[in-house]
Amino acid sequence: MIEVNNLHKSFSSKKHTVKALDGLSFQAKDGEITGILGPNGAGKTTCLRTLYGLLSADEGFATIDGIHVTENPLAARAKLGIFPDKFGLYERLTAYEQIDYFASLHGLTGQAKKQAIESVLTDLDMHELAHRKTAGFSQGQRMKVTLAQALVHQPQNFVLDEPTRGLDVMSTRVLRNYLSKFKAKGHCILFSSHVMQEVAALCDRVIIVANGKLAAQGTPQELCDLAGETQLEEAFVKLIGSDEGVAA
Repeated sequence: MIEVNNLHKSFSSKKHTVKALDGLSFQAKDGEITGILGPNGAGKTTCLRTLYGLLSADEGFATIDGIHVTENPLAARAKLGIFPDKFGLYERLTAYEQIDYFASLHGLTGQAKKQAIESVLTDLDMHELAHRKTAGFSQGQRMKVTLAQALVHQPQNFVLDEPTRGLDVMSTRVLRNYLSKFKAKGHCILFSSHVMQEVAALCDRVIIVANGKLAAQGTPQELCDLAGETQLEEAFVKLIGSDEGVAA
């Protein structure tokens, strides 16, 4: 389970200070897919980067399976699989070598590492790609390699930042199917997205963030009921109190 507790984060320049997070709190539970929605500048990416350990909160804290992200970052990251918003790969390496590298970063060695790589290659149906260099891979193939990197150490929790951006319809369907399978196995999945239909179809719970704060949370249907709307997009607009940033 992922917990965010009263996160505050500001960024200052010579001219002004921007408050990216202003007391944000929520939970993402095991066996559920939790989506984060919000307009541009709402604080979604800042929140996720705090979970990764890339940023430190000014106030408040986050935990991964009860492990404090700031106090014990290595143990927290071991419980977390990260799927970034860009599929940056080392294109001179094969898919297998990419996955092997990330397995090593998570402390896997020897036979345990080989078994972990073989398992993720099987789970993602990647054996045909395994020994090809990733230069020239399609977006769908790059997505699979990136997902394998996030899963090779078998984390309980997955965090995905706009995972379907740039994917075609078939690759998006493949990713959605994998997320549903991991949810069925009891994993905690947290992702941000700008695609309302995707959130409505996949998410058990939705966190709506505006101005660094929690604007609303609930199932897609509960949010529609709360706003008095039949479509999640219309409910989102009403709940953040703006007609702007719907696709953010």
